[in-house]
Amino acid sequence: MSLMPAAVLFDFDGTLIDSAPDILTGINRLLDEEDLPNLDLAQVHQFIGDGAPMLVTRTFAAVGRPLDPDSVPAMTDRYMAIYEALPADPSCVFPGVAETLATLSADIPLALVTNKPERATHAVLEAIGLAPYFKAVVGGDTLPTRKPHPGPLLHAMAHLAAAPGKTIMVGDGANDVTAGRAAGCQVVCVTYGYPRMPVEQLGADRLVDHFRDLPSALADLAAG
Repeated sequence: MSLMPAAVLFDFDGTLIDSAPDILTGINRLLDEEDLPNLDLAQVHQFIGDGAPMLVTRTFAAVGRPLDPDSVPAMTDRYMAIYEALPADPSCVFPGVAETLATLSADIPLALVTNKPERATHAVLEAIGLAPYFKAVVGGDTLPTRKPHPGPLLHAMAHLAAAPGKTIMVGDGANDVTAGRAAGCQVVCVTYGYPRMPVEQLGADRLVDHFRDLPSALADLAAG
């Protein structure tokens, strides 16, 4: 393989997998339990990316019953129990992801840095067959901080013994770019995820339309 970064960190939802349909199913089952109206897929796209407590908080605000902050943890736990009980569908993996991760992981260490809770992340990774490609997994509840804070990225890089200046973050939204910049990494964004703003405005170093194009973008950035 041509010149490549020392390590690559990946976001999960919207970058490697199209998790929105399962998240929608889980959140609507929670709303059904509370006799509240359901969300649609477009709304869920806007609520993904900042962790489960924020997803639940935004959901209840959207349906007209804002949660008291003290009730968010219990409602989040209930949502996660529903979500984790859903069977993960391998078809949620975006095209080209498995093959590209297999190629990259043969030569450089990879880590997953997501705001999804760690236990759910491991369960989904195992179910869809992507777990073997990652030497480290940092979830939204692994540390006291989550993206856009750089802490999770720095934690993953320490585990991989990779210097920030030689590590590239791959994601789909502002949290990934902000965290990557603060951690001292270059950033690649995919254009098909859940960015909540035009992806061209995120400020990534490179954009890729298809995951299979990632290796060439990584090599280009590593070459300077």
